[in-house]
Amino acid sequence: MAFKNPAFDNPAFQDQRAVQTYPGGQNAARLGGPTQSATAQQAATDAAAQARLEGMYASPAAGAIETDRMTVEDTVWKTVGLFAILLVTAVGGWLWTMAPVSALNPSPTIIPWIVGMIGGLVFALAFFITALKKVRPLLAFAYAAFEGLFVGGISAYFEFLWPGIVFQATLATLVVVGVTLALFASGKIRASKRATKIFMIAMIGYLVFSLVNLGLMIFNVPIAGGAFGLLSQPSFLFGIPWGVLIGVFVVIMAAYSLVLNFDDVQRGVRNGNPRVVGWVGAAGIMVTVVWLYVEILRILAIARGSN
Repeated sequence: MAFKNPAFDNPAFQDQRAVQTYPGGQNAARLGGPTQSATAQQAATDAAAQARLEGMYASPAAGAIETDRMTVEDTVWKTVGLFAILLVTAVGGWLWTMAPVSALNPSPTIIPWIVGMIGGLVFALAFFITALKKVRPLLAFAYAAFEGLFVGGISAYFEFLWPGIVFQATLATLVVVGVTLALFASGKIRASKRATKIFMIAMIGYLVFSLVNLGLMIFNVPIAGGAFGLLSQPSFLFGIPWGVLIGVFVVIMAAYSLVLNFDDVQRGVRNGNPRVVGWVGAAGIMVTVVWLYVEILRILAIARGSN
């Protein structure tokens, strides 16, 4: 049996008509006697096609502005923009919180903290609900501004009670976000249906616990003594520091929530969503990072308050 090169199983080598579909194929199919003008015309056509291809590869890639489509890079810049607004208003919240502090009034105010929390919640709900039909970036800007007021207010208050705690919480937050992003970018961690179900169950449980704990704190129930209610009690059950342990668990949940955010952004890009949808991804990342920061701040406060 004669040796047969599998490369020649290509249809171009099996069917005489197949050669017509290849570049220059029509000219190749008429090798038996084409005219000089036909050969020159085909060569010119091939040269023009080659020039167009070279021009396409030489030109810069179309970005989000040219295509009006969501991209990872554009979403990153939107996220940076929201955090820039947050940082500006956080400075204002910090100064507002510390303004009343003096020799006669040694306590900071919690008004910026409360105003920022309520305003951030209102505009966050308004943004994400209306985004189901139409994305309104102005609502995202307002949310970032109030969120900054909240972050600045609560940070200044905690810093007044425990000097140096804001730097520690900020550094820890950046480390968690950086490690999570690196693991996601390398493909070593991904969102899965099973993990997401467990995450949702844990989130619901923590939400119920937080609401109960908040109620005990507001009504000053004896069992919930301390600034953080049940979470302040290191000896609540068997002498275990439940506040710190639950806080670590919540930090893990927040890190997985970041993974979900990153996955949603990638899915939005693959689906070819409009560019404006990038604001939804940016706001979602901000919600998670602020949640992570506040939780780390609370863990550090519990740990330092028990010393």
